[in-house]
Amino acid sequence: MKPISNDQKKEDRMWEEHLYREEPDSDFTLKVMQKLDDMSMESGEDEHPFVKKSIRTHWMRRTGIAAAAVVILAGGAWFVFDRTAKPAQPAVNAVDHLPLPNIPVPEELKYSYFADDYKRLKPLGLVVNPNININDQGYTLKIEDVLVDRSHIVMTMQQTTPDGLGLSRLLSEMGRIHVTDEEGSQVATLARDTRTKGSVTERLLFQLHDEIPDQLVVRGELRNLNVGSYYDYEKKSYEDKEVKVDWSFQFNIDMTKAKSLAVENYMDDTYTTPEGLKLDMTQLVRTPNGTRLDLNVSLDDELRAKVNEDWANYMSIIYHLEIPETNEYRIFNGIRLDTRQAKFRLQDLSDLRNGGPLKLSETWDPAFVTVDAKNIRFVLDGYTLPVKEEKSVEVDLDKRRKDTNFYTFVEFEQLGDKILFYDFEYEPVMESYDPPKIDVKKGYSLVLKGSGTFRNAFMGDRWVAVDSDGKEYPVEVIGHPDQPNNNGEYVEDDLQLKIRGFYKENGTKFTLKRVVVNREYRNVNWEVDLPSYQTLPWLK
Repeated sequence: MKPISNDQKKEDRMWEEHLYREEPDSDFTLKVMQKLDDMSMESGEDEHPFVKKSIRTHWMRRTGIAAAAVVILAGGAWFVFDRTAKPAQPAVNAVDHLPLPNIPVPEELKYSYFADDYKRLKPLGLVVNPNININDQGYTLKIEDVLVDRSHIVMTMQQTTPDGLGLSRLLSEMGRIHVTDEEGSQVATLARDTRTKGSVTERLLFQLHDEIPDQLVVRGELRNLNVGSYYDYEKKSYEDKEVKVDWSFQFNIDMTKAKSLAVENYMDDTYTTPEGLKLDMTQLVRTPNGTRLDLNVSLDDELRAKVNEDWANYMSIIYHLEIPETNEYRIFNGIRLDTRQAKFRLQDLSDLRNGGPLKLSETWDPAFVTVDAKNIRFVLDGYTLPVKEEKSVEVDLDKRRKDTNFYTFVEFEQLGDKILFYDFEYEPVMESYDPPKIDVKKGYSLVLKGSGTFRNAFMGDRWVAVDSDGKEYPVEVIGHPDQPNNNGEYVEDDLQLKIRGFYKENGTKFTLKRVVVNREYRNVNWEVDLPSYQTLPWLK
């Protein structure tokens, strides 16, 4: 095996950022999609009932649910705001799609969202079986049926324990999986499938770079397995259990056919918002498995000074697509009527370290945007961005009244957001979420309970509590907003702020600060007619 280069070490850090990134929960998204489409869908990503999970995996699952609120808040208010001086939005019309081939699907993909992807790619020779089957101390790793096109590579990693149970995520070890050329240079970047979450079978999604060779090398050097968690009574906390194994593998992928079955159009369309956010459309890539739009996102100096350092993790664009020939109107990244999510999404932060842009890619599922659609118009509707906007409120827990329900003892207002707190309680920290960036893992949390109406995407906010001695405590925001009200505000009737490590001995008075607000901006005006095509090579 070749030694891991500095570039690959950087990729390890990107894997960590990806694994701990908040994202919508697939089950929640599935329910929403079922209601919108009135269609039956099978997730196939349900977790094995006997799988032991690590505490971080448990956090990621729960955070995914909470992060679904980000999607809702990012665009929900648009449902009630018509575009000024524009005709009414047309209804979203169904399109008669050609039926997918009636072919058998491998068991590991059969009941997942990737079953349709497999049916699109298999007849074209774009499924590779590397036949990886490794057994070390009874822990097995199998890799079969890798999905390949010019845009992405999808691997399914089946991981089992000696007793036949499935394993969950490999966590930091995932950073030891690389897609390179034959000289060892990285040619793909980790992306996300917004539809599913992995458990017994782990889905790994890579987006290929602009320049790719005819031969790819996929290499993994996995050593440490996180096989679950246990409660340490001496430390009074959950501890991860790890097992040392040798799961090293390597296989090649011939990309010549995948490259020939694609249409690439380079673009040079630029727009700068009034606040100073710049969007550069760079490329549109059509493959049999979806259409991908690439953009670069950058901030001018004035806006850069206002945003939080991790702005690229939370920044999102809200847009819709108009396809006149089929009278389609597809809405993305919001909870507006008939909203969608891009099937695959890339937020590549690697160039930010050197002063470069955020690389953003959205890949649309052929079920929602047909790959043979022509004359697609992209219309930007808004975007979200976390900015540093500090405001505080003094909290006195003694002001809570127990003789009446929903008595407001704390009220907070900022930038169109209003929060009311009417109750509180204490709970053990281990019952709270366990984000890896928060160090408090023992003791208790103070939980403030209330409701709120928001004009901004509050799940990307950052809060802190400060006691009378000046000590700071991390705060978690938990909520699942409803549909926007008549004023275009997101409504949350069961909002909780968990102040980790704050207990009775810390007093009853403290300062609650919101230091970062995930602002939603709507004052945009940008429309782009995306490149069309003459022929699609896979339809010849």
